[in-house]
Amino acid sequence: MRILVHSGFFARESLSGGGEQVYVLTDASALLLKDKPMSARPFLLAMLNPILTDPWQYLTTWFQNDNPTPFHVVHGMTFWDYENQDPTLAHFYNDAMASDARLISSLMIDDCKGVFQGVVSLVDVGGGTGTVAKSIAEAFPHMKCTVLDLPHVVADLKGSKNLEYVEGDMFEAVPAADAIFLKWILHDWSDEECVKILERCKEAITREVPGFSKYYSLDLMQSLFMCIP
Repeated sequence: MRILVHSGFFARESLSGGGEQVYVLTDASALLLKDKPMSARPFLLAMLNPILTDPWQYLTTWFQNDNPTPFHVVHGMTFWDYENQDPTLAHFYNDAMASDARLISSLMIDDCKGVFQGVVSLVDVGGGTGTVAKSIAEAFPHMKCTVLDLPHVVADLKGSKNLEYVEGDMFEAVPAADAIFLKWILHDWSDEECVKILERCKEAITREVPGFSKYYSLDLMQSLFMCIP
């Protein structure tokens, strides 16, 4: 507990009247409460799930063979194939990404509104269930927002007046738009695969937004990547 206090995860306070001290939550630890709107609990549970942590025990094996990732060493397939055949994991993972997205989108919209000035259409590539895109669509009702993801992710999701879901593969094609948004995407792929994704994104951008010229923003631990020509 002392280490957690030192790190800022918990704090110590004296009870009213002095004397005994107790441990209390800080802003950091409050994020793990499941009744909080910005709770990061689903994300933490996903990152600590044995399906994702077990591969770290096989790094030596991975270095000595031709498997593409440690995950493949343990499970015999990519994470995306594993998720596609296990609906429970897919739901668990989507909840995790949604909880992360709620926190990031609130910061992004409050502090980075200027980035969206002049943008009429935007595609969230690999946008999952659309948590970020929904926030953007609500904050900027003039903007058409599109969520691109695999069929099993978006097949049953319903859009709104300025939000739509499109089934597709980001390696094949990205819907045309003024701006392309990627969150927690590029870190999942090799350099060569990232180049392919960015090439499809570049092809999708249909016009220059007035006031922007080759604008790139990469921030929030590579969670936020936005490119506008």
